[in-house]
Amino acid sequence: MDNPTTESNNHNKNRPGNGSKTGIFTKGRKKSLIQWTVLIAGAAILYLTGLHTEVIGTMQRGLLATGIIQPDIPDLEGDFPEAGRDLFFMDEEGSVQSLHDYEGEVIFINIWATWCPPCIAEMPSIQGLYNRFDQEDNVAFLLISVDEKFDTAREFMENRNLEMPVYHYRNRAPGIFESTVIPTTYVVSPDGLLLMEKRGFAKYDTDAFESFLKEASTRFN
Repeated sequence: MDNPTTESNNHNKNRPGNGSKTGIFTKGRKKSLIQWTVLIAGAAILYLTGLHTEVIGTMQRGLLATGIIQPDIPDLEGDFPEAGRDLFFMDEEGSVQSLHDYEGEVIFINIWATWCPPCIAEMPSIQGLYNRFDQEDNVAFLLISVDEKFDTAREFMENRNLEMPVYHYRNRAPGIFESTVIPTTYVVSPDGLLLMEKRGFAKYDTDAFESFLKEASTRFN
Protein backbone atom coordinates (compact mmCIF):
# COMPACT_ATOMS: atom_id res chain seq x y z
CA MET A 1 0.00 0.00 0.00
CA ASP A 2 1.32 3.40 -0.90
CA ASN A 3 2.16 5.76 1.89
CA PRO A 4 -0.09 8.89 1.61
CA THR A 5 2.60 10.99 3.22
CA THR A 6 5.14 9.94 0.61
CA GLU A 7 2.73 10.72 -2.25
CA SER A 8 2.00 14.11 -0.77
CA ASN A 9 5.70 14.91 -0.49
CA ASN A 10 6.35 13.83 -4.06
CA HIS A 11 3.44 15.96 -5.27
CA ASN A 12 4.79 19.00 -3.48
CA LYS A 13 8.21 18.50 -5.02
CA ASN A 14 6.69 18.69 -8.50
CA ARG A 15 4.71 21.91 -7.85
CA PRO A 16 6.20 25.35 -8.24
CA GLY A 17 6.70 26.28 -4.64
CA ASN A 18 8.04 28.99 -2.39
CA GLY A 19 11.60 28.01 -3.19
CA SER A 20 11.43 29.05 -6.84
CA LYS A 21 9.53 32.25 -5.99
CA THR A 22 12.16 33.10 -3.42
CA GLY A 23 14.83 32.61 -6.07
CA ILE A 24 13.09 35.01 -8.45
CA PHE A 25 12.65 37.62 -5.74
CA THR A 26 16.28 37.25 -4.66
CA LYS A 27 17.50 37.78 -8.22
CA GLY A 28 15.27 40.84 -8.52
CA ARG A 29 16.65 42.30 -5.31
CA LYS A 30 20.20 41.66 -6.45
CA LYS A 31 19.53 43.39 -9.76
CA SER A 32 18.02 46.40 -8.02
CA LEU A 33 20.93 46.53 -5.60
CA ILE A 34 23.41 46.51 -8.47
CA GLN A 35 21.52 49.28 -10.28
CA TRP A 36 21.40 51.46 -7.16
CA THR A 37 25.08 50.79 -6.48
CA VAL A 38 25.98 51.95 -10.00
CA LEU A 39 23.82 55.07 -9.65
CA ILE A 40 25.28 55.97 -6.26
CA ALA A 41 28.82 55.32 -7.49
CA GLY A 42 28.22 57.47 -10.56
CA ALA A 43 26.80 60.29 -8.44
CA ALA A 44 29.77 60.04 -6.07
CA ILE A 45 32.23 60.25 -8.96
CA LEU A 46 30.46 63.32 -10.39
CA TYR A 47 30.46 64.97 -6.98
CA LEU A 48 34.07 64.17 -6.10
CA THR A 49 35.34 65.36 -9.47
CA GLY A 50 33.16 68.47 -9.44
CA LEU A 51 31.41 67.41 -12.65
CA HIS A 52 28.01 67.37 -10.96
CA THR A 53 27.94 71.17 -11.22
CA GLU A 54 28.42 70.99 -14.99
CA VAL A 55 25.84 68.23 -15.43
CA ILE A 56 23.15 69.99 -13.39
CA GLY A 57 23.98 73.34 -15.02
CA THR A 58 23.60 71.82 -18.49
CA MET A 59 20.21 70.37 -17.57
CA GLN A 60 19.04 73.72 -16.20
CA ARG A 61 20.33 75.47 -19.33
CA GLY A 62 18.01 73.26 -21.36
CA LEU A 63 15.15 74.42 -19.14
CA LEU A 64 16.06 78.06 -19.74
CA ALA A 65 16.09 77.44 -23.49
CA THR A 66 12.34 76.82 -23.32
CA GLY A 67 11.88 80.46 -22.28
CA ILE A 68 9.58 79.66 -19.37
CA ILE A 69 11.89 81.21 -16.75
CA GLN A 70 12.29 84.92 -17.41
CA PRO A 71 12.72 87.88 -15.07
CA ASP A 72 9.74 90.06 -14.28
CA ILE A 73 10.26 93.33 -16.10
CA PRO A 74 9.02 96.28 -14.02
CA ASP A 75 6.92 99.18 -15.21
CA LEU A 76 9.36 102.08 -15.34
CA GLU A 77 6.56 104.47 -14.43
CA GLY A 78 6.61 103.06 -10.89
CA ASP A 79 8.49 104.16 -7.78
CA PHE A 80 11.81 102.53 -6.99
CA PRO A 81 14.02 102.50 -3.88
CA GLU A 82 17.55 103.78 -3.72
CA ALA A 83 19.99 101.00 -4.54
CA GLY A 84 22.99 102.32 -2.65
CA ARG A 85 26.40 102.44 -4.29
CA ASP A 86 28.64 101.00 -1.58
CA LEU A 87 29.10 97.63 -3.25
CA PHE A 88 32.81 96.95 -3.72
CA PHE A 89 34.51 94.56 -6.14
CA MET A 90 37.89 94.06 -7.77
CA ASP A 91 38.54 94.04 -11.50
CA GLU A 92 40.93 91.74 -13.36
CA GLU A 93 43.78 94.24 -12.99
CA GLY A 94 43.44 94.23 -9.21
CA SER A 95 41.77 97.63 -8.83
CA VAL A 96 38.91 97.87 -6.32
CA GLN A 97 35.83 99.61 -7.67
CA SER A 98 32.34 100.39 -6.45
CA LEU A 99 29.03 101.35 -8.02
CA HIS A 100 30.07 104.97 -7.57
CA ASP A 101 32.33 104.43 -10.58
CA TYR A 102 29.29 103.70 -12.76
CA GLU A 103 27.08 106.68 -11.96
CA GLY A 104 25.17 107.77 -15.05
CA GLU A 105 24.93 104.24 -16.47
CA VAL A 106 22.39 101.45 -16.22
CA ILE A 107 24.13 98.69 -14.26
CA PHE A 108 23.36 95.01 -14.79
CA ILE A 109 24.80 93.22 -11.75
CA ASN A 110 24.99 89.43 -11.56
CA ILE A 111 26.23 87.80 -8.34
CA TRP A 112 27.43 84.31 -9.17
CA ALA A 113 29.95 81.51 -8.53
CA THR A 114 31.54 78.75 -10.58
CA TRP A 115 30.27 76.06 -8.18
CA CYS A 116 26.64 77.16 -8.67
CA PRO A 117 24.76 75.13 -11.34
CA PRO A 118 22.04 77.79 -11.94
CA CYS A 119 24.79 80.38 -12.43
CA ILE A 120 26.39 78.21 -15.09
CA ALA A 121 23.00 77.63 -16.70
CA GLU A 122 22.21 81.32 -17.20
CA MET A 123 25.69 82.46 -18.30
CA PRO A 124 25.09 81.91 -22.05
CA SER A 125 21.91 83.99 -21.91
CA ILE A 126 23.74 86.81 -20.11
CA GLN A 127 26.46 86.64 -22.77
CA GLY A 128 23.73 86.84 -25.41
CA LEU A 129 22.29 89.94 -23.74
CA TYR A 130 25.76 91.49 -23.40
CA ASN A 131 26.36 91.02 -27.12
CA ARG A 132 23.31 93.17 -27.89
CA PHE A 133 24.94 96.30 -26.42
CA ASP A 134 27.90 98.51 -27.15
CA GLN A 135 29.49 101.41 -25.29
CA GLU A 136 27.07 103.94 -26.75
CA ASP A 137 24.13 102.20 -25.08
CA ASN A 138 25.20 103.36 -21.62
CA VAL A 139 24.76 99.92 -20.00
CA ALA A 140 27.45 98.39 -17.77
CA PHE A 141 27.65 94.68 -17.05
CA LEU A 142 29.15 93.63 -13.71
CA LEU A 143 29.49 89.89 -13.23
CA ILE A 144 30.68 89.69 -9.63
CA SER A 145 32.04 86.33 -8.56
CA VAL A 146 31.88 85.17 -4.95
CA ASP A 147 34.35 82.32 -5.57
CA GLU A 148 37.07 82.10 -2.95
CA LYS A 149 39.77 82.54 -5.60
CA PHE A 150 39.36 85.09 -8.39
CA ASP A 151 41.48 82.97 -10.74
CA THR A 152 38.77 80.27 -10.60
CA ALA A 153 36.22 82.68 -12.02
CA ARG A 154 38.59 84.03 -14.66
CA GLU A 155 39.50 80.54 -15.85
CA PHE A 156 35.82 79.64 -16.00
CA MET A 157 35.10 82.58 -18.30
CA GLU A 158 38.11 81.89 -20.49
CA ASN A 159 37.44 78.15 -20.85
CA ARG A 160 33.88 78.81 -22.02
CA ASN A 161 34.76 81.67 -24.35
CA LEU A 162 32.66 84.10 -22.33
CA GLU A 163 33.75 87.64 -23.17
CA MET A 164 32.06 89.61 -20.41
CA PRO A 165 34.10 91.48 -17.81
CA VAL A 166 34.32 89.58 -14.54
CA TYR A 167 34.87 90.99 -11.06
CA HIS A 168 35.58 89.60 -7.60
CA TYR A 169 33.35 90.47 -4.65
CA ARG A 170 35.07 92.42 -1.89
CA ASN A 171 32.53 94.03 0.44
CA ARG A 172 29.27 95.94 0.73
CA ALA A 173 27.57 98.36 3.07
CA PRO A 174 24.87 96.94 5.39
CA GLY A 175 21.34 97.08 4.05
CA ILE A 176 22.07 96.86 0.32
CA PHE A 177 22.23 93.90 -2.05
CA GLU A 178 21.48 91.52 0.82
CA SER A 179 20.25 88.49 -1.11
CA THR A 180 21.71 85.22 0.19
CA VAL A 181 20.74 83.45 -3.04
CA ILE A 182 23.03 82.99 -6.00
CA PRO A 183 22.64 83.78 -8.70
CA THR A 184 20.97 87.08 -7.94
CA THR A 185 20.70 89.78 -10.59
CA TYR A 186 20.10 93.49 -10.01
CA VAL A 187 19.46 96.35 -12.38
CA VAL A 188 20.36 99.83 -11.14
CA SER A 189 19.32 102.99 -12.96
CA PRO A 190 21.78 105.74 -13.97
CA ASP A 191 20.61 107.83 -11.00
CA GLY A 192 20.99 104.99 -8.49
CA LEU A 193 17.53 103.45 -8.20
CA LEU A 194 17.07 99.71 -7.79
CA LEU A 195 14.88 98.85 -10.79
CA MET A 196 14.97 95.06 -10.49
CA GLU A 197 16.09 92.23 -8.24
CA LYS A 198 15.87 88.68 -9.55
CA ARG A 199 16.82 85.81 -7.23
CA GLY A 200 17.62 82.59 -9.04
CA PHE A 201 18.43 81.92 -12.66
CA ALA A 202 16.59 83.30 -15.67
CA LYS A 203 16.79 83.85 -19.40
CA TYR A 204 17.97 87.38 -20.19
CA ASP A 205 18.76 87.44 -23.91
CA THR A 206 15.28 88.48 -24.99
CA ASP A 207 14.01 91.47 -26.95
CA ALA A 208 11.86 92.50 -23.99
CA PHE A 209 14.76 92.63 -21.55
CA GLU A 210 16.98 94.44 -24.03
CA SER A 211 14.28 97.06 -24.49
CA PHE A 212 13.90 97.40 -20.72
CA LEU A 213 17.59 98.21 -20.25
CA LYS A 214 17.68 100.63 -23.16
CA GLU A 215 14.60 102.45 -21.98
CA ALA A 216 16.02 102.68 -18.45
CA SER A 217 19.22 104.20 -19.81
CA THR A 218 17.31 107.14 -21.30
CA ARG A 219 14.44 107.56 -18.86
CA PHE A 220 16.52 107.95 -15.70
CA ASN A 221 19.59 109.63 -17.14
